[in-house]
Amino acid sequence: MRAFAYERPSHLDEGIALLQRHGPDARPLAGGTDLIIRLRDGSLRPRVVIDLKRIGELEAGIGEQDGGLRIGARTVMTDITEDPRVRREYRALADGAAVVGSVQIRNRATLAGNICNASPAADTVPALLVYAARVVVAGPGGTRSIPIDEVFVRSGVTTLERGELVTAVELPRPTAPTGAVHVRRTRRRGHDLASVTLACAVGADGVTRIGYGSLGPRPLLVVDETGLLADPAAPEPAKMQLLETMFNAASPSPRSMRASPEYRLAMLHVLGLRAIALAIGRLGEVRRGMAPT
Repeated sequence: MRAFAYERPSHLDEGIALLQRHGPDARPLAGGTDLIIRLRDGSLRPRVVIDLKRIGELEAGIGEQDGGLRIGARTVMTDITEDPRVRREYRALADGAAVVGSVQIRNRATLAGNICNASPAADTVPALLVYAARVVVAGPGGTRSIPIDEVFVRSGVTTLERGELVTAVELPRPTAPTGAVHVRRTRRRGHDLASVTLACAVGADGVTRIGYGSLGPRPLLVVDETGLLADPAAPEPAKMQLLETMFNAASPSPRSMRASPEYRLAMLHVLGLRAIALAIGRLGEVRRGMAPT
C-alpha cells in the first residue's frame, strides 16, 4: 500500500475545504469497504484520505421527512435492512442492502458510499432508481439535491463536483400502494458481485418501474405506464415483448469475467419477468395489510 496523508475533520465545512483543496488527489473515507480494497491492490493511490466519521453534520441514522425517509450519509446497510419503515415502504431497498457483501461488510458499508463508488453492479442503486430517490450533497457552492438517475456517468464517475460530499439520501413516499422487490444473479452463492442486479416496483396505479445494473457503464431506469406489466392476467409473451423494447439500452461488457454479454442479457429478461411477478404478489400483500414490519 502506498503511503498517504490522513485527515480527520470534525466539521462539514472542513471536509469540503479539504476535498476542494486536494481535488482528485483526495479520497473520502466513510465505511471504507471499497476504498480499503483499492488502496491495498494499488488501483487507487490518493495522496490524502479524508476520514468523514467525526463530522457531526453527517448523520448515521434514518429519519422521517415530508412523508418520506431521509437516510444520513453514514447510515450503514445493516441499519437499512433492519429499519421497519424501510422494510414496510421501501422493501426493494431492504432487499438490495441485505445482499451487499457479508454481514461484516454490511455493518460498515454506507448507502452513500455505495452510490459514490458508482459501480454499475451496486445492489442498492436499482431500488433507489425505482423509488425516485434524491441525493443531497453539500459543497463549496452550497447544498443541492440531485435525482438519483442524474448522479451516474459511468463506472467510478459521478456528477458530483469538486469538493462536494453526499450528506443524505431522500426517499419520497410512493404516490400509490406499491409492491417492490430486488433480485440478482451471481456466479456463485455468497458475496460475489452481481452479473445482473434488478429492482422492480409495481404500483396500484398500473405503473411499473424497473432499475437494473451490471449491464453497461451505469445503472438504468425504465418505466412502463401502459399497465401491461402490472397486469397479473397479461400473457407472458406480451410482457416479454415489451421488456425487449424497454431493455434495449442494456450493453454488457464483453470483457467482464463474471458472465458473457449473451448470458447477462438472457438473465435480464428472465429476472425481469420474475421480479414483476414477485412485485405483483407483494402489492397484493400491501393491499391486504400484510406488508412486513
